[in-house]
Amino acid sequence: MTVWGGESDKEAYQARIDLAKEKFPDYTITLQLIPSENYEQKVQTMISSKTGPDIMQVAENVNVYSSKRQLVALDDYIAESGLDLEKAFGPVGANYVWEDRVYGIPDRSGAMVLYYNKDLFDAAGIGYPSIDWSWDDFLEAAKALTDPAKKQFGFGGVGWWPQWFSLVEQNGGHVIDPETGAPGVNSPEAVEALQWCYDLYFTHKVAPTAVDYSNMGPEMGADGAFQQGLFAMNATGFWAVGGNADIEGLNWDIAPFFHGAQSAVSAFGSALVIPTAAKNPKASFEIIQFLTSAEGQTPIADLGQDVPANLELQQSEAFLDPDWLEADVALQAFPDSAEMIFTPRFIPEWNEMQKAIDDAMASFWLGESDAKTTADDLQSRLERVIKPAG
Repeated sequence: MTVWGGESDKEAYQARIDLAKEKFPDYTITLQLIPSENYEQKVQTMISSKTGPDIMQVAENVNVYSSKRQLVALDDYIAESGLDLEKAFGPVGANYVWEDRVYGIPDRSGAMVLYYNKDLFDAAGIGYPSIDWSWDDFLEAAKALTDPAKKQFGFGGVGWWPQWFSLVEQNGGHVIDPETGAPGVNSPEAVEALQWCYDLYFTHKVAPTAVDYSNMGPEMGADGAFQQGLFAMNATGFWAVGGNADIEGLNWDIAPFFHGAQSAVSAFGSALVIPTAAKNPKASFEIIQFLTSAEGQTPIADLGQDVPANLELQQSEAFLDPDWLEADVALQAFPDSAEMIFTPRFIPEWNEMQKAIDDAMASFWLGESDAKTTADDLQSRLERVIKPAG
């Protein structure tokens, strides 16, 4: 079983594999952990040389592999096992599908949530964020929580693709059409959402620009700035829970991400798949089914590694009130967000798409290009990169 990560990931995956060994004593299950920055290259090399693993971790690039017929389609195994992806994992169960075949079982899946500084909210006399917040509610609070004299911003920004993708979806648009995989970032709905993003920085000035970030210090990011009390709110994933909990004196909590015309939010997750070179695909699926069950994912919650994809475990005390977290944090925000998660099309050209996004959006986030011009440029780039469906 090959995964990416660091020492904390190794501990969690090994604990899960140890449980699987008890469940399947006739199988030998060995963990291979590869650093994230080297993962894709090493895995692709192993698969190409037919020395790949029997079980493998993937994320948004799943269809880089499935489109090359490098993964085993799981539909027959799923049908035989009676596994209900929608019931077990919610919307993310549909994330790992290519050409109507399922290639991955969700393993980790935490929605993006809104972190907020309770002391800054209290000082401004503003009610804490809630799942009912609209764009207007959020913006009103962000304005009140921005104080240039204190170099304090209401919000950390939306320059990362999961953030602004979410806002496009909330406004009824799609960067990538979930049905066809075709780009649609220059639709009126998408452009309107991008304009709203632009205004956060350059009209309302509630979020820091790249220049503002550089003035905060070398290599300062949104998570670090939030921990220093420079932001009242920050939108990011589960990993910030542990980091924030380690900051003495930081009075914070989390809430579901706010909504626009509709609710939609990105999720950060991964799945387990079976490469075509696997020696015993049926055995691999049996192990994957166990590892993605509530029992098999319990070490994810117990060790604070991530949000388990299994909805039963997300709603359990093991996840919501873990021993490792002393702070009183509303982890219920993650299961409350589960039905809000939208499922983007994980196209085979995912990596090329990210490069096109970085190139097209650079001037936009500097305030040098308007929303419509940027959207048209990005649309053109994506049309050159993405192959038509079928």
